[in-house]
Amino acid sequence: MSAGRLIVWRHGRTEWNLQDKMQGQADIPLDEVGIEQARVAAARLASLAPTRLFASDLQRAAATAGELAALTGLKIEYDEALREIHVDDWAGKTSAEIAATQPEALARVRAGQTQRRGAAGETTEEVADRFSAALTRISAEGTSEDTIVITTHGFAARVGICQFLGIPQAHWSAFGGLANCNWISLLPSRNNGWRIEEWNAGSLPEPVMSDDPQR
Repeated sequence: MSAGRLIVWRHGRTEWNLQDKMQGQADIPLDEVGIEQARVAAARLASLAPTRLFASDLQRAAATAGELAALTGLKIEYDEALREIHVDDWAGKTSAEIAATQPEALARVRAGQTQRRGAAGETTEEVADRFSAALTRISAEGTSEDTIVITTHGFAARVGICQFLGIPQAHWSAFGGLANCNWISLLPSRNNGWRIEEWNAGSLPEPVMSDDPQR
């Protein structure tokens, strides 16, 4: 069996987001704007009648999920595999600061080459594998009647979903990052895989009325 819909939801804004600092797995809370973003988005997502709610255990994701839990009564199921990419000692630094001290490493990251973040952080491939495996496990636990919300982080979600969908890594950069409290909606496809219903969405999915045979 498999879930009927997966909603992968990025957390609300933090002070470090506003300051353009890398967060990684540093446990940074939502700021006041982020709390309000989570409340507004939760009200929209609640109308989809979600049946299960997963979240990264980092507090910015957990607090975001908490707003939806308060509206739906769902229990939050925490999963460390849904954490953001580990950036080690890059956490708390801006891209400009990293470029000044480790320009070669940052250039490899931006070029899509295999490169650990910081001295002992993860590579893009490692976080994609970790997150994709979590999606596979979570989706397999559901039924066609389930709408599962997964509250998580922007980079891990983007590359993890691309891996989950079987998109070659050379094309991952074509998929834009998630804004705070926006989400990606995935539906089962006819070939027993998954397809993108919406990407970086902040409003509810609408029916697709067209001649597209995917329907």
